[in-house]
Amino acid sequence: MTGPAPAGVAGTEGSEGAGPAPRVLIADDQALVRTGFRMILTARGLDVVGEARDGAEAVAAARSLRPDVVLMDIRMPNLDGLEAARQVLGQDPDCRVIMLTTFDLDQYVYAALALGASGFLLKDVTAEHLAAAVRLVGTGDALLAPSITRRLVERFATGGGPGTDAGERRTPAVHRELGALTPRELEVLTLLGRGLSNAELARTLTLSEATVKTHVARIFAKLTLRDRAQAVVLAYETGLVSPGGSDA
Repeated sequence: MTGPAPAGVAGTEGSEGAGPAPRVLIADDQALVRTGFRMILTARGLDVVGEARDGAEAVAAARSLRPDVVLMDIRMPNLDGLEAARQVLGQDPDCRVIMLTTFDLDQYVYAALALGASGFLLKDVTAEHLAAAVRLVGTGDALLAPSITRRLVERFATGGGPGTDAGERRTPAVHRELGALTPRELEVLTLLGRGLSNAELARTLTLSEATVKTHVARIFAKLTLRDRAQAVVLAYETGLVSPGGSDA
């Protein structure tokens, strides 16, 4: 993994120039945020196909425009970003959703990861990392800053966290039957839960990156996981990784 990135941004190496630029929908109730993000992405060769002012508009726009990536504010009127993300992913499994938030440890972010969002960005993200993040998830990868994602999952995986309302709104756990995995695949899933990249997995397990990618693909297929974000959530909620462990 390359140098330090803002909270919620990691794994962006190699994302520039990797195939056609993804088509992007921006959903945020603040016009200034939408305009700023559009200018940033357009200036970097990304195709912003539409904007939405609330969750209901986002779902309708995603249905008609078929974007590759949706930048989804987590708190919006009429229909919040969490429910909007659920509906967008339900109607188009190939779409990728990045949640936008002002707080990295936000229970709604955790719920979004559990239901299949590919990651999250803080709204003060730099222009370079915003564009790189969109390109990254557009290739089908997940957007993870391991230390922050782990803190987020550790805080909310067991249903804890501040606020009764947030607890009531939490998305149910990502339940999957792990019995279908081989011992090696369980080992790989555990390390995924600790935030290791494919290169780090290869070094840790003394395997080639190609072999690691094969194991990861089989895990995702067997457990019907969308990406690494859901894998992290699953690893915690099934006890493969315990809260409070040291960062990998």
